Amino acid sequence: MNKLLKKSLLWSLAAITAMGFISMGCSSNGEFGSSSDAAQKVYVAPGEHDEFYGFFSGGYNGQMGVYGLPSGRHIFTIPVFSQAPVNGYGFSEETKAMLQTTDGFIPWGDAHHPELSQTDGETDGRWVFMNENNTPRVARIGLDEFKTQEIIEIPNSAGNHASSFVTPNTEYVSAATRFSIPMKEGSLENMDVSIDSYKENFKGTISFIKVSDEGHMSIDFQIMMPGFNYDLSHAGKGPSDGWSFFTSYNSEEANTLLEINASKNDKDYIAAINWKKAAEYAKQGKGEMIPGKHYRNYIDHEEGGIAKSEVIEEVRVLDPRKLEGIVYFLPTPKSPHGVDVDPTGQYIAAGGKLSTVIPVHSFAKMQDAIENEDFAGEEQGIPVLKYDSILHGEVENPGLGPLHTEFDGKGNAYTTAFISSEIVKWNIEKTEVVDRIDVYYSPGHLMIPGGDSENPDGKYLVSLNKITKDRYLPTGPELFHSAQLIDISGEKMELLLDFPTEGEPHYAQGIAAEKVKKNQKRFYEIDDNNHPHATKSEKETKVVRDGNEVHVYMTTIRSHFTPDNIEGIKVGDEVYFHVTNLEQDWDVPHGFAMKGANTSEILVMPGETLTLKWQPKKVGVFPFYCTDFCSALHQEMQGYVRVSPENSDTPISYSTGQ
Repeated sequence: MNKLLKKSLLWSLAAITAMGFISMGCSSNGEFGSSSDAAQKVYVAPGEHDEFYGFFSGGYNGQMGVYGLPSGRHIFTIPVFSQAPVNGYGFSEETKAMLQTTDGFIPWGDAHHPELSQTDGETDGRWVFMNENNTPRVARIGLDEFKTQEIIEIPNSAGNHASSFVTPNTEYVSAATRFSIPMKEGSLENMDVSIDSYKENFKGTISFIKVSDEGHMSIDFQIMMPGFNYDLSHAGKGPSDGWSFFTSYNSEEANTLLEINASKNDKDYIAAINWKKAAEYAKQGKGEMIPGKHYRNYIDHEEGGIAKSEVIEEVRVLDPRKLEGIVYFLPTPKSPHGVDVDPTGQYIAAGGKLSTVIPVHSFAKMQDAIENEDFAGEEQGIPVLKYDSILHGEVENPGLGPLHTEFDGKGNAYTTAFISSEIVKWNIEKTEVVDRIDVYYSPGHLMIPGGDSENPDGKYLVSLNKITKDRYLPTGPELFHSAQLIDISGEKMELLLDFPTEGEPHYAQGIAAEKVKKNQKRFYEIDDNNHPHATKSEKETKVVRDGNEVHVYMTTIRSHFTPDNIEGIKVGDEVYFHVTNLEQDWDVPHGFAMKGANTSEILVMPGETLTLKWQPKKVGVFPFYCTDFCSALHQEMQGYVRVSPENSDTPISYSTGQ
């Protein structure tokens, strides 16, 4: 019987996949604009600005890409979870601490889901958050300077995938584990047990990270969950504010060949979390304080932008089996991936990867079912609501492999169909498909600026496609992923533009440019530079030996370093170049690179101080230079360091060019 079931499932999956490939390139009801019309709609004239910022996760590059919309121009990359030699993030002494974890210094991360901060359910342009899947973390990026300002590690978690999704006033950022692990009762310690004891020992957690008015993050509480895989999430809004929704799959609790063994049940679950009630329990001191060592790394702006690390030893854990009313399961077909809440907050749509329909749950019906205890049973102590009691409707013929949904604010929803390579537009109230358009190929997420907020801008949609072949000039086996811009302002969708994206964007967020542009920092005031090694004028430059440490207090300005000739350095010394950029003008950074340094260059913004560490291993004279073209005499912006033998008595001396 098991063999027959496996064969049946394998043939079903093969048939679906084949249909997907056949469907690539097939015509749809959506319209393609004429070349001239489409070009005009995406054209941004030289010197003019795009209407929207698009923030795209970089996936396996660990960073965040910033794109202008509608042009599709890649305008910036924000280093977040991975070292970035382009500017020294994670290499400079000031930023190394940002990548510190309980597993040590981790120079790479798998970035998945950016999420803009919100006020009153609308994007506000203060911050954008992003999760890291491999080493569970959440970052906060400040949109005043487009820099990562804080990273918090998530303990008692393995694979931080259903993250980082904010509540309507950015009270919390949520984070749920993708991979359940064996957790010891009472301590949540990862146990040394047989993997095939999954059903007996494996558990998951959902974390709620509190965000202060200044943006500081702290884990307020975690909720212990059954050992499923938790996939995506979105918070409620309007009437459903106070709730968050998390998809889960593998309700079978399989531990091998999940392709088959985690696809047997007709329905998995959306976990509906009453976070307001849970937060109240936490405030009352309910639950248990459990060991949960984790790092909070942050940029200390009071001390010149130096990253610092704070170690937190424990977290509060709430058990929904003991604390009533914080978790309910909504049955949802089948192996659901995305879960999305419409702008009114009334409806919760799920993307069942193996489902033939898009189920849309009603929040009002969910509330009634809870009040009336209209349960189909329970799952490990958590009530399971009846599917028919909470269902608003099912969208039929939604394409093959529906994954993610966003909204235009005009009563319509848009869902990606991964296998049939299309975007499907449907009416929320009627749960009826009204339009569809082919994309190229296999879309995962999609993005409408503000599309998961209470106030979407229903003008453009970006399809984030996983397969790129034949869309651009070939680049060997490895290709960039592809995004496509679609006009959704009219009744019919219209494809406007293809543009390549760095890494593998899993999700993106868009925001009107005016919300962000007005708060931009253009340079750092030199008088406000509180870095302990800042040098605020050329007269203050110096070179100081302290044992085998040498500290070089250096300044840069167009087009020279001070000092530019240094002697008395010895093999085995640790040399710290504290470089302060004296410029007070926008877009005049200076770079600093040292021959033989086992690190990257540093790129120092106007008014900023950064530090490069160098440990010379050879005798000789070694050059340093500016890496960023800053003036007509950029090539002349260089200097030399003389390195003498370890036992040399060559004194420290330096030239300031006077």
